[in-house]
Amino acid sequence: MGKGEFSGRDLKRRRKKQRWLKKPWKRKKLRLKEKFDPLQGKSQAKGIVVEKKQLEQKQPHSGLIKCVKIQLIKNGKLVTCHAPRNLAINYIDEHDEVMVEGLGGSQRGQMGSIPGVRYKVIKVNGVDLQQLVRKKKEKPKR
Repeated sequence: MGKGEFSGRDLKRRRKKQRWLKKPWKRKKLRLKEKFDPLQGKSQAKGIVVEKKQLEQKQPHSGLIKCVKIQLIKNGKLVTCHAPRNLAINYIDEHDEVMVEGLGGSQRGQMGSIPGVRYKVIKVNGVDLQQLVRKKKEKPKR
């Protein structure tokens, strides 16, 4: 630590250098989320369904997870998204327009035992997916 009457400047400089060692602060300052995130730093994005597929869970879980591959409208990137809830995949067809948001895994990662899937579907053709599953609303025809 700096000692003496005029050590404030040295302490301040040292603190600024040490900030770069903290991962969240560094990612924020270098704007890494906006650069490398397919959603470009936004919370939600629209996309078109390219294909429906099933993924196996990681160990020690077993079972198939229903997913869809989506091409984002804003930048054309392909993203794999999870269709949450029971039988939700039945309400999503190819060439549907869907709204996507993050799954909520820590440090921009996946959630639980889903391999490489970071996003989930929340709307199909402008209708909330949960309301479709509960049969409160019908999916509009295109």
